[in-house]
Amino acid sequence: MESTFQAVRAEALFASTLQMSQSPLDADVRSAVTCTLRRIGVQGCVACVATEFGDHPECATARMGWALRMIHHAYADSCTPEVFAEPRVALA
Repeated sequence: MESTFQAVRAEALFASTLQMSQSPLDADVRSAVTCTLRRIGVQGCVACVATEFGDHPECATARMGWALRMIHHAYADSCTPEVFAEPRVALA
């Protein structure tokens, strides 16, 4: 079961412009989460997730699975050196 923080972060990553194909680093994931939450807030993220699951459930399922995996890694208790790296993906 996901914690509330993990769920909110996964929804924010899901709603972000970061793509699976970009192979983001942990710093990229954390930056995308922060930027998205600042830009559209928690409710905006929830609305985006709901819309995508309603309109494109086959794609949304895969993206949410990816988002959850990335959040688990990027916010792990034991950080790897790359966690402290600067984001390499330019986020809007």
